[in-house]
Amino acid sequence: MKEVIMVIDIVAALGLVGLVLLQQGKGADMGAAFGSGASATLFGARGSANFLTRTTAVLAAVFFIANLALAWMATHQTGTASVTQSVTQEQPAPPATPAVPDVAAPPKAPEVPK
Repeated sequence: MKEVIMVIDIVAALGLVGLVLLQQGKGADMGAAFGSGASATLFGARGSANFLTRTTAVLAAVFFIANLALAWMATHQTGTASVTQSVTQEQPAPPATPAVPDVAAPPKAPEVPK
């Protein structure tokens, strides 16, 4: 799920950059207002500005919501907080005790009669 939201976030960011670069400044609208050939375009004299502005607003909202979702997911994750916590340490095996050969008890000293 996190990967899908990240892809949506990246696509929205790239779309925002593209749409902002496509838009004309406010000073460029003066030529279109006097009919300098802009009325024969796909959106009409004012239609492209409204379309690009609305599309930019929608992409900005998607970008904002995707970032909020990613931030919420990062703070409410249920997994371990660190990679080092997820690694299980194996307990070292107890050292093997060498087998002690059975040594016969030393012979008893002969009893001396008194």
